[in-house]
Amino acid sequence: MCGIAGILRLGRGPLQDLKQKLSVMSRLIAHRGPNGHGTWAAPGQNAGLTHRRLSILDLSEAGAQPMAAPSGGCVVHNGEIYNFIELREQLQDGWKFRSGTDTEVVLAAYDRWGLGCTTHLRGMFAFALWDERRQRLFCARDRFGIKPFYYAIVDGALFFASEAKALLPFLPTIETDRAALAEYLTFQCCIGETTLFSGIKQLLPGHTLVVENGVVSIRRYWDVQYEIDHEHSPTYFRRRLREIMEDSVRLHLRSDVPVGAYVSGGVDSSLLAIIAAHQNGADLDAFNGRFMEYPGYDESSYARAATDAVGGTLHIEDIGHEDFHRHIRDVIYHLDFPVAGPGSFAQYMVSKLASQHVRVVLGGQGGDEIFGGYARYLLAYFEQCIKAAIDGSYKNGNFLVTIESIVPNLGLLRDYLPLMREFWREGLFGAMDDRYFRLINRANDMKEEIAWDELDLAPVVESYRAIFNNTENVRKQAYFDGMTHFDFKCLLPGLLTVEDRMSMAHGLESRLPFLDHPLVEFAATLPPDIKFSGGRLKHLLKDVFADEIPAEIFERRDKMGFPVPLKEWFEGPLHGMISDIFATMKERRRPFINADAVLANFGRTQPFSRKTWGLLSLELWFQAFHDRAADYRSLLREDRANI
Repeated sequence: MCGIAGILRLGRGPLQDLKQKLSVMSRLIAHRGPNGHGTWAAPGQNAGLTHRRLSILDLSEAGAQPMAAPSGGCVVHNGEIYNFIELREQLQDGWKFRSGTDTEVVLAAYDRWGLGCTTHLRGMFAFALWDERRQRLFCARDRFGIKPFYYAIVDGALFFASEAKALLPFLPTIETDRAALAEYLTFQCCIGETTLFSGIKQLLPGHTLVVENGVVSIRRYWDVQYEIDHEHSPTYFRRRLREIMEDSVRLHLRSDVPVGAYVSGGVDSSLLAIIAAHQNGADLDAFNGRFMEYPGYDESSYARAATDAVGGTLHIEDIGHEDFHRHIRDVIYHLDFPVAGPGSFAQYMVSKLASQHVRVVLGGQGGDEIFGGYARYLLAYFEQCIKAAIDGSYKNGNFLVTIESIVPNLGLLRDYLPLMREFWREGLFGAMDDRYFRLINRANDMKEEIAWDELDLAPVVESYRAIFNNTENVRKQAYFDGMTHFDFKCLLPGLLTVEDRMSMAHGLESRLPFLDHPLVEFAATLPPDIKFSGGRLKHLLKDVFADEIPAEIFERRDKMGFPVPLKEWFEGPLHGMISDIFATMKERRRPFINADAVLANFGRTQPFSRKTWGLLSLELWFQAFHDRAADYRSLLREDRANI
């Protein structure tokens, strides 16, 4: 895993100050690659690439980037191609390999298959490849958006980078994109290609970007399809899941440096750590964070059960309010954007700990989305089971779970009464897209704090409906798949942003075995009664690996997803700090925000409410980037003086 950036002139002639501009971009992503850096310019000086290296495969200089091709082209690559060994064997007849890296496999794959090479790549990646013969720039992002890719077109040139902050010095002004802000306030992340920085876009997951003859074209090369497989038996699905899961972990362990694991105490991360330990045959370093100041925020006993099961070593980070005070601005800076959930702060702290022991860690992101791990799925599915039982449609292939079988699991909803009230606020059996929108709409909690009449929410709702009701991907009226599809396409990328930035802030590579496309494609074929039998969350995954997961983890029903004691902190030792931050929000008159309401209401939130976090991270984002716009512009002048 590394950091990449580059520039391409869209017209004719060389780029002015190319070396200086690449140097500035490289400096702003230096934390992503502590083991080396390099810069390359095309012979015509119309294109340039820069790279920051985190050495994982082939630690020698042969693995350095930018990596030139014999034809005169060059590539910068961030991430891992897990099937690089198999591809290398397939491509060696037409390519003389000079390194043991997966990056060179990207060059060879492009040489063989051209723009279609991405379909052969299995992994997490973002790369930019300059084809000197064709004068073509070819960029790609992995299927799920694990690795980031941002770009902007300014003054007739395309600028791109692993992090948006590397593009800021080149923007004429740093302004907030109004449409993206409406999305952020609704979902606490942006669900399309726009970002909160006006003028900066992200290449969407599973897409390529090609620039040829000055024309920028974007194409989707992969998407998940929910084609339900009603032909195979439960025994087949159980066997295949074990095979594919173990194969994914095997490939994700490929590394020339030690691999550790995040272990939160839940099923997903525990299972990955256990499978990895069995396959690696070595002592596994595992990492967990806990909050000891208040009861109910320590899940380390479950993490220890997982590591004890395989004889691993558990490293625990004790996190307190002083850490929040000291690091929260660093968190927002590295994130580039305000994002969903305070778990980003906790992950920053645990990643810091992990980076002191290993360069690579396995994480459990994606398991909830592909196997059905969120309580809101159970709530919506319960209603549909009632409806199906009444009208008899539970036999039509969409609702193979009966109302009788789901009742024993409704105890899972005991702690979600506010969610239930919101879901059924307007009655039963309405349009599912409307209901699900109410569940995930974070704006309901900020009616006084935001000047909603100044924002246009209609496009947000329109975009949501287009994705949720997309019959091209979810071809039957399968509500469970509709919910998971939206989360997978729109909300998961927000979590992956956190995964990437918080690990890379410390020069650490985070790998996600659940987000392996053969596994995701298999999960999308599972019938509801297999994936979600009796309304049991993650039924198939737990059923298949029941013999691997310690009983105390397998049977627990109180997993909370790395909760942070924000309410206790904000009402106690951090009250003054938060008041000062929101006072700055008022003083600087942030657009679209009613700062008086923010100051009046921030101490009245419910436990685990995201409102205060969402507003706090938004204000810190303004301070880190908007208020420092002149500092980013000055980087160009400073770097010119040093050259």
